[in-house]
Amino acid sequence: MAELHDLTALDQWQALQRGDFSPLELTEHYLARIERLNPELGAFVTVTADAARSRAAELQESGPGPAPIWGLPFADKDLEMRAGVPTGFGSRLFTGFVPPVSDEIVEALDGAGGVSLGKTATPEFGLPSYTESLAGPLARNPWDTSRGSGGSSGGAAVAVASGMLPFAPGSDGGGSVRIPAAACGLVGLKPSRGRVPGGAALDSLAGLAVPGPLARTVSDAALLLDAMIAPNGYPADHHFALRAPGSDGPFLASAVRGEGRFQLGVMTTSAWDDAYEITIAPEAMQALDAAVAAFAAMGHGIEQTALEPDETYAPAFRTIWQAGAASIPAETPEQEELLEPLTRWLMHRGRALSARTLAEALKALASYERSLIRQLSRFDAVLTPALALTPRPIGWYDADDGERNFAQQVQYTPFTSMLNVSGLPAIVLPISETDAGLPMGVQLIGRPGGEATLLALGAQLERRVHWERRHPASW
Repeated sequence: MAELHDLTALDQWQALQRGDFSPLELTEHYLARIERLNPELGAFVTVTADAARSRAAELQESGPGPAPIWGLPFADKDLEMRAGVPTGFGSRLFTGFVPPVSDEIVEALDGAGGVSLGKTATPEFGLPSYTESLAGPLARNPWDTSRGSGGSSGGAAVAVASGMLPFAPGSDGGGSVRIPAAACGLVGLKPSRGRVPGGAALDSLAGLAVPGPLARTVSDAALLLDAMIAPNGYPADHHFALRAPGSDGPFLASAVRGEGRFQLGVMTTSAWDDAYEITIAPEAMQALDAAVAAFAAMGHGIEQTALEPDETYAPAFRTIWQAGAASIPAETPEQEELLEPLTRWLMHRGRALSARTLAEALKALASYERSLIRQLSRFDAVLTPALALTPRPIGWYDADDGERNFAQQVQYTPFTSMLNVSGLPAIVLPISETDAGLPMGVQLIGRPGGEATLLALGAQLERRVHWERRHPASW
């Protein structure tokens, strides 16, 4: 007999609406799974069981309504502030910090009817693409606990992949939703810049970071995306000028229907190719080949493509990555000692940058944004590997040598950051497994505002592959 976590998030929402079970019953189910599984997997850094029960009971009392995720559990990434709940940003520097106010995306998901169960693990300030912070437990990949979960939304991915949550919000400033989704066998969507009002990237250096959903199915990802965009229903309240073009939702309809035939590009080049030696593992190529074959069999147009050489991207992105750490509030030697070596290195490099260097980097990335959109514009979507390598072992990244660490991150995740720079939407789909049982995914890149197309394509591939039937041993 199926347990509650065996149901998709959409199935759970529909069952809640029918009264098959209550928000409190569902919350208790997931809290019990967290209590059992989290000590080994390290998905959560904080569990707010009492607050979750109170919130679920409050929703139960008011009764079901049109709220997009009414009664469904989720958890806040520990980079997002929730009033009254410890928020550590993955850092020992913020041990004991309890914010008095909540971030906008947190308030949006509350407004959409969700029930927060706590905070999910993230690396220090979300800077690396792996979740192995010294401030908390390692976020271990449920498919193989000797492997990492990716980052920076690593805890969120572990929680969803192991059935501790039906879905989870993450944030993506260089691949931080898509990387852990690929490593943990999930669907992960980075929306277009400006698509989510509560995370429009206006306050993100170079406009890189946006919120996005992690889920087991394409429909579940769309359900959470709609809640992020329009917690009170469409049309969305875009209260800043920056707004994504194209369809304004609801995106769940595109994911459920999964309709359309499209022209797809296929590429294995990345923005990093002129600066680093990028090697695509056979497992990553096998996943890409499987996706190409599936889309071709469904009648989509397939055309190989490649990016134009570009020598400006790599140094410009490195500059922005370092500059993003310059404002970390470590002002004394004692505070600096609380930072991890990589963060300390990044902070010092960022603070040493000149205004001219930063301005030139921002100009170079703005130019690359225009170039990438132009190069991909003849396709409805472009298919790439999700990651260049299989999920990395815990401890694989160099903790002391910042230059080597950066190179390792690029070589593992060469296909993600260019889409944060360009503001384009992208979705990761978990199409296959290696012989050792590790998930491998592919990435689809959309046109500006093209989330509906990505969700439709993802739904078509999901119906063919049925990745939602795969579960790690901990399930």
